[in-house]
Amino acid sequence: MANQNDGRPDPDALLANAQQSERGHLKIFLGAAPGVGKTWEMLTAAHAKRQKGVAVVAGLIETHGRAGTQEAIGELEQLPRLTVPYRGQTLEEFDLEAALKRHPALLLVDELAHTNAPGLRHAKRWEDVLDVLEAGIDVWTTVNVQHLESLNDQIARITGVRVAETVPDTVLDMADEIELIDLPPGELRTRLQEGHIYRPDIATRALEGFFREGNLGALREIALRRAAQRIDKDVTHYMRLSAIPGPWPVAEKVLALIGADDAASNVVRHAARLAEALRAPFTGFHIERTDDNAKIQAALDLTVQLGGSVVTQSAPDMVGAVLDYATAQNITHIVVGRTTRKRWPGRRFSEALTRQALAFTLHFVPVPAASPQRPAAPPQHHWSPYLWAAILLAAITISGTALKNVLPQEAMGLIFTGLIAAMASRAGRGPGLFTAITGFFLWNFCFLPPLYTFSVGDPRDVVALAVFLLVGIITGTLAGRVRQEAATAAARVEALRRISLFGQRLSRAVTLSDILTTAAEETAAITGAGIVLLAQNGALTPEASRPAGTALDEAAHAAAEWCLTHDMETGTGTGTLPSVPWRFFPLRSHGMVAGVLGARAAAPPPTPTAQTLATLADQTALALERARLAMQTARTEAHEDSQKLRNALLSSLSHDLRTPLTAIRGAAETLAVSGEALDAATRADLLAAITQDAARMGKFLANITDIARVESGVLDIKRERLALEAVAEAAIARIPGALYTALNIAPEATHVRADPTLLEQVLVNLLENAVKYAPPGSSISISAQREGNNVRISVADEGVGIAPAELQSVFDSFFRASRGDRVAPGTGLGLAIAKAFIEAMDGHISAQSPRLDLPADGLPGTIITLELPAA
Repeated sequence: MANQNDGRPDPDALLANAQQSERGHLKIFLGAAPGVGKTWEMLTAAHAKRQKGVAVVAGLIETHGRAGTQEAIGELEQLPRLTVPYRGQTLEEFDLEAALKRHPALLLVDELAHTNAPGLRHAKRWEDVLDVLEAGIDVWTTVNVQHLESLNDQIARITGVRVAETVPDTVLDMADEIELIDLPPGELRTRLQEGHIYRPDIATRALEGFFREGNLGALREIALRRAAQRIDKDVTHYMRLSAIPGPWPVAEKVLALIGADDAASNVVRHAARLAEALRAPFTGFHIERTDDNAKIQAALDLTVQLGGSVVTQSAPDMVGAVLDYATAQNITHIVVGRTTRKRWPGRRFSEALTRQALAFTLHFVPVPAASPQRPAAPPQHHWSPYLWAAILLAAITISGTALKNVLPQEAMGLIFTGLIAAMASRAGRGPGLFTAITGFFLWNFCFLPPLYTFSVGDPRDVVALAVFLLVGIITGTLAGRVRQEAATAAARVEALRRISLFGQRLSRAVTLSDILTTAAEETAAITGAGIVLLAQNGALTPEASRPAGTALDEAAHAAAEWCLTHDMETGTGTGTLPSVPWRFFPLRSHGMVAGVLGARAAAPPPTPTAQTLATLADQTALALERARLAMQTARTEAHEDSQKLRNALLSSLSHDLRTPLTAIRGAAETLAVSGEALDAATRADLLAAITQDAARMGKFLANITDIARVESGVLDIKRERLALEAVAEAAIARIPGALYTALNIAPEATHVRADPTLLEQVLVNLLENAVKYAPPGSSISISAQREGNNVRISVADEGVGIAPAELQSVFDSFFRASRGDRVAPGTGLGLAIAKAFIEAMDGHISAQSPRLDLPADGLPGTIITLELPAA
């Protein structure tokens, strides 16, 4: 806030102004409704700029087929539009890269709320505009008031149409200039009827829907108010930047001062009625004190319920804090309760405010008439500090009397003064004042002549006694105030510490159960017991509690249900069911209440504690929403993966089963029809083809069975000590084209610990791939080396290799790499099965291509490497 005492500009305003000067200038033409002429107005102003020598470029202008808008573009330079193919059609979008490259002095970008086509840098056009501004380019743009995010629900209720494309209010707030474009509803409807906005068929429906006269009137009022709010912000910023003392009554604002008295709720209600009459915002303002009670929290809750905002501060000078805030926020009306509580001796807070708040309109709300007759609870006195003060005073008096020949009488006054400061800072103002007054009489009675009387013989002692009493009272008061402020600050620090730790614990929580348990534990750490209830099928269900087994009785459950239904705090310290020894906080998520956080508290929690619990509830709700989104994302990804596997399986089945079946059917039909006419060699070839294709089908079905066993987790793994050479030779014998495979096993790598059947199947799959993708006569090798506790097995070929982009996918189910210019036949399951089998045996598999040991001008080759535990 601006420094009102020394007349210096507000540093925050100076910083904001400096940051604003580093980017481009943003001007928004804000339309009250579609068709009011905001694009035409922007183009007209742009031509005027161009005539002054400014380099103006139209980045994108949406004409919507209107001839008048097209004519208004005139001779302005236009950027070519970016064409984006999307679902069989071509979309035209704003070309951000071309705009940044062109870098004009002023860029025109129509329809700020537009959603970009998928695949562009940003999802929204307003994000493109932010990039242009950061590049130092001035931007003029257009948007209608119904596209503002904060007004989305309000516009939907008025017009019955929910606008899908919205702009964050922060974008409007960062605009350097806003020009409101408006037309009377009757004139706008006439333009619509004459076809200046939509085609006749669309215009007829629009007149009966969105463009009803009542709707247009409401939109016009909303736009005017939004523009007025912006003007008020501009004026406030100017005042802070120029260090001009406020307030300037350019717009009405209401401030309700909430204190710990009977008038707190009445003050809020009066402020809400005043704000409604003035059509102005109102804020509830509270300065935290150690004697805060449940009435304050109830008044703060009421402020939110009535549509106001809440601000709390901690300050020693209550009147100064109120005036500083009111001046900085350009408040015009201050509502305060006419309380009987005194701010300092002889002057009440309302009187002090009246004397100093000369620039504001003050509204005093009387204490409710029923308040004096309301039976008050007996005050809770804590006598132990006074008892300790009396004991210490007696001890000092006795010691001073015993040492009166050593200590001068003036020294006893200093000792009593030190005790006053100690008691006030330790126990508060009351014990401090008690010590000051009692010490005054003891010093006079026991140490100032004549002794043991309350008379004073020396006039100088009269002055000393008066000074002692005055210093004692002031010291006790100031020390008590410091203690009070220190206690408030300590409570704030503790609240921040708990919130920080709770945030860290929530960030580590993975599951929904972890989040709920963490929330219940943290609540219990603050109040002794906590519970989290979630809404399921319209009813609250306990999900987590600490201590374990904590349950709600019928009254507490009713308070929790009320909290859920009405989205407001209930229980002790609130205005709803205050007799319930629980405090319930709604867990708000996406505009809905997902559940309730409960804290057991026999007495109403102090304001800092209640604020801490409310913050914990908000963080819990955010964590629940994050967990819900994570689960939804996981389900979506799992569904997409399942669909991909399903499609791949169906594609593989249709190809890898149909192809051999077709061949078998053809050969069988040939034998059945012309078998007698065929020679023996031809019949043998046809039978061999049938056998080969049947084996191919068997292999395919075996692969499907193997991958199903892996994914279902029914593999029975046997970890035996195996001779690697024997397993490799058995695998080589099963592949006809691999009979000349070279086998090179180091002496220290002869044995591994694995399942013999699974390891042999892995080597068979790898050798099949090597034979399939390597040219005839090329070299295939199996080698093994010892590396620490593992054996590294490599299957190398001199084939067409694997593209670098496909190395990460070759072990995926149904993936078939494109080797060279073709995709080899197969199921795409061989390497996936090999990976699953190896990992099931506590191993690792990887692929490398090209081989570094082959000539660069030949085929790249591939090496598949297995790592298994050595035996």
